[in-house]
Amino acid sequence: MKYLCPLQFYQMPKIFLKNTLLATAISLSTLMANAQQVHEPNLNKPEWSAAYQPFRIAGNLYYVGTYDLCSYLITTPKGNILINTGLAASAPMIKANIEALGFKLSDTKILLTSQAHFDHMGAMAAIKKMTGAKLMVDAGDSAVVNDGGSSDYAMGGSDTMLFQPVKIDRILHDKDVIKLGDMQITMLHHPGHTKGSCSFLFDVKDEKRSYKVLIANMPTIITERSFSDIPAYPSIASDYAYTLKAMKGLSFDLWVASHASQFDLHKKHQSGDAYNPAAFMDRKGYDDNLDDLQKEYDQKMNTTGK
Repeated sequence: MKYLCPLQFYQMPKIFLKNTLLATAISLSTLMANAQQVHEPNLNKPEWSAAYQPFRIAGNLYYVGTYDLCSYLITTPKGNILINTGLAASAPMIKANIEALGFKLSDTKILLTSQAHFDHMGAMAAIKKMTGAKLMVDAGDSAVVNDGGSSDYAMGGSDTMLFQPVKIDRILHDKDVIKLGDMQITMLHHPGHTKGSCSFLFDVKDEKRSYKVLIANMPTIITERSFSDIPAYPSIASDYAYTLKAMKGLSFDLWVASHASQFDLHKKHQSGDAYNPAAFMDRKGYDDNLDDLQKEYDQKMNTTGK
């Protein structure tokens, strides 16, 4: 299944921040936050904020997001991990979903994001403040997280904050391992959609068996411009090519994604359905999705020449 993010894009200034300037970037983003207000784009996507009943996906992995914006809770004896937070207004819903499953938001120890866009980072600052959890982010998205989206290559602008900036506690690089309790999560650097888009690979276990789970950040192309016309992201074409190849070679038992529509969640699970990890054993759906994205990438490259 093919999924495209229906975003409106703005051209950003030529801002290049390196990891060695992280402390300066944090200070600058704080000053900018005081001078700016967040302007979350209104894309009239009701499914992004619509409520959805939380459920157990497999083992200690749970779905706690909205109807389409996926948030995932991974529980451990030492506290929990929350991946993605939806829009800014989603914090109360995520909290309620976590509590409906019998857990506490306050037990969240680690926050992760699959991409630094407002529809996945919107409530991150609020939830970090509520929980005191440590935020860990792919290095490629660190600048965007620090400035609230102002430096995003597609949607940013010097006077635009799309979400509240958040202090990063740990910068992640490809194949870094995140550990909490008995969980080990490998972050996979999958750039293109954003400079620091990433997926997460880990094992969970229930009463019957263990499952290797992939939370995939699908490499959807979100710009109508030629790749060569994006000076703020000169490696975008090669990054997409890398990610498409890398994702095709992954091995896993179950997969989910950043948007419910990307992995046909609502065909695989209806509210009230019994626990059924097998519903997410859909390698064909994953491969078909990547094939569609590969065709779109190839067409863009052939049409623009670069």
